[in-house]
Amino acid sequence: MKLVFMGTPEFSVPALEALIGGGHQVKAVVTQPDRPKGRGKELQMPPVKAAALAHGIPVFQPERIRGNAEFLETLRQIAPDAVVVAAFGQLLPAEVLDLPRYGCINIHASLLPKYRGAAPIQWAVIDGEKETGITTMYMEEGLDTGDMLLKTVIPIAADETGGSLHDKLAAAGGPLILETLRGLEKGTLERVAQAGETCYAKMLTKALGKVDWSMGAEAIERLVRGLSPWPGTYGRLGKRTVKFWRTEVYTGELPAEAQCFAPGTVAAVTEDAILIQTGDGLLAVRELQPEGKKRMEAAAFLRGYPLQAGDRMEG
Repeated sequence: MKLVFMGTPEFSVPALEALIGGGHQVKAVVTQPDRPKGRGKELQMPPVKAAALAHGIPVFQPERIRGNAEFLETLRQIAPDAVVVAAFGQLLPAEVLDLPRYGCINIHASLLPKYRGAAPIQWAVIDGEKETGITTMYMEEGLDTGDMLLKTVIPIAADETGGSLHDKLAAAGGPLILETLRGLEKGTLERVAQAGETCYAKMLTKALGKVDWSMGAEAIERLVRGLSPWPGTYGRLGKRTVKFWRTEVYTGELPAEAQCFAPGTVAAVTEDAILIQTGDGLLAVRELQPEGKKRMEAAAFLRGYPLQAGDRMEG
C-alpha cells in the first residue's frame, strides 16, 4: 500500500520500521515539532522523525493539523491508500479521516474498549490488570472510540513496569498492523463496534508519583512499577526527596523492633530493605534514588542515610 505514517515517540518506531520492512510505500511521515528537552533545553527531534530520516522518508511536522489547509493539500497530493497512526499526539479532523481509501488506522496500546486515552500502558499496570495488548482500529473524531479490527493479547508479568510493558507492546504493534493491512486489502476483516466496559487512561504527570501512604502496600507497589521509569514515584525523608525504583509487598517475618506505626512511617529496617507502614500492610523498598544521586540498592542507601523505626517518610 501507499501509506502516510503518523507517530511521535519511541513507541511508534517499531511500527514504522515494520511497514517499511513489509514492503509498503511509506510516502511521508507526520510527527510533532521538535521540542526543547533536557537540562540544556536543546531542540530534539521526535524518535519517529529520526527513524524516517534514516530511511530517506519526507517528514512533516505541523504544529496543528486541524484547520491546516496547506497540510491537507499535501495529503491530497500524496493520495495515500491508508494513514497509519501510532501515538501521534493530535486528534485528526474529518477531512483527514475521510481522505484515504482504506481509512485512518490506529495502533492503540490496550485491549479496547478498556483504557482509551493517553497512557493506557501505565494505567494497566497501576490498576493491576493481568493482561493488555494492542488493538488496531478505524479512527473517528472521538478519542479511541472507532470500530476495532484486530487485537493481540500481552500478559502482564508480576514484576512488569511501565517501561517493560511499553517495549513489549511497541514490538507487538508492527506485526499486528501488517496483518491488519493485509486483511484490509483482501477485504477479510470485520469491523467490530466498541461495546462493554470502558475506562479512560488519563495523561501522566509528575504529581501522580507523589506517594500517598494511606493507600495499601499492593496499590503503592503497582504505582511504583506503573510509573517506572517516568514520571517515577517519590516521597520525602526529612528535607530529602527520594525516588522509588523497586518495591514489594512485605510478607516476611517482622524484625523485633517493628511496630504498628501511622502510614508513611519507617516500621523497621533490614539489611536490604526499608519497611514502610502503609494504610494496609508494609511496603519493602529495595531500590531507591536520593535527590541528586544515582539509584542504589537499599543496603547502599542505608550506609549513607541511616534510618530507624519511627522515622517519617512523608509522601
